[in-house]
Amino acid sequence: MRGGTSKAVVLNRRDLPADPALWDPIFLAVMGSPDANGRQLDGMGGGLSSVSKVCVVGPPTRPDADIDYTFAQVSVKDASVDYSGNCGNMSSAMGPFAVEEGLAAAPADGEAVVRIHNTNTGKIIVARFPMQDGEAAVDGTLAIDGVSGTGAPVRLEFQDPGGTKTGRLLPTGRARDMLEVPGLGTIEATLIDAANPCVFVAAAALGKEGGELPDALERDPLFLARMEAIRCAASVAMGIAPDAAAAARIPSVPKVAMIAAPRETSTLSGRVLGAPDMSLVVRMLSMGQPHRAVPITGATCLAIAVRVSGSLPHALARAGDGPIVVAHPSGTTVVDAAVDDAGDPARARAVHGAVYRTARRLFEGRVLYRAPAAAAQDRRAAAAE
Repeated sequence: MRGGTSKAVVLNRRDLPADPALWDPIFLAVMGSPDANGRQLDGMGGGLSSVSKVCVVGPPTRPDADIDYTFAQVSVKDASVDYSGNCGNMSSAMGPFAVEEGLAAAPADGEAVVRIHNTNTGKIIVARFPMQDGEAAVDGTLAIDGVSGTGAPVRLEFQDPGGTKTGRLLPTGRARDMLEVPGLGTIEATLIDAANPCVFVAAAALGKEGGELPDALERDPLFLARMEAIRCAASVAMGIAPDAAAAARIPSVPKVAMIAAPRETSTLSGRVLGAPDMSLVVRMLSMGQPHRAVPITGATCLAIAVRVSGSLPHALARAGDGPIVVAHPSGTTVVDAAVDDAGDPARARAVHGAVYRTARRLFEGRVLYRAPAAAAQDRRAAAAE
């Protein structure tokens, strides 16, 4: 299924081994990882973090949810599967999948409301989307940057999204922190945990304008190394990892991004965005790769950070009380957020974050994979011959 600007293989929980500890080899084989060439030609992945994903949907394990949803980020080049965070884009496909698989009830026509328990974060996401003739509607007029065409809207409401990993919206109790980063020195950052933990730094502090496109950032190994070092330092400061080495082994969280005040920027399609078209500019990295859009959990976290007085996003953004328009390499994403006690870092609480996406089922059937034991048996048989 496609969900927002991501794509994943979505599996029914009943079709997997009962023990989740047995899932990793299956997911790696399904995606075609690890692949030193970075293409995942031997699987269903596409060589980018945004399309190397697996989602598992099954019955709920808590009374206030309709379904459980587990997200797996599969590394492209390494044999690792990360369950540390959620994917907001793929969250938009979970409600339609659940309804069409008979896992959640919905009217034949009208609005479906599915309460999704994301097991990665322990949070509830409410998905609202139209139904037509007993199926989730696909056709509609909503266009989202990064996806061609239009589709039916899926509204995602991230309920009480603060503290998904650390238990606190501001893990350090401060709206800004000074991080000591090896090879870079001291850099100012905002560390915030909402929807997914994120660390935001000003583009100017890295010698960037903020509107650079992903290809240009990928050609800058010094920038990539610095961003990873910042991410690891933030992980330690947030209490996610005990040290930088351990942080490097948890590549999916926190997300790391550079931000800039509204400015004229170009998109991947060549469209030019003007400063009045946005509230803030962001360039986010996912699994060490510059993202072609912005992860929805990252956009939600950024919007919530904008509402926190004293944070870097609050200082750089041009935003009132209305929706926040986040400019990214593929265009813009509109996010809404509310924070209680936003001026007091010790008491600040994220009430909600909301965003609109589109989703579509692309294919259904069986995906084939070779279990490690079968592969080993093949090798032994070949050796015997």
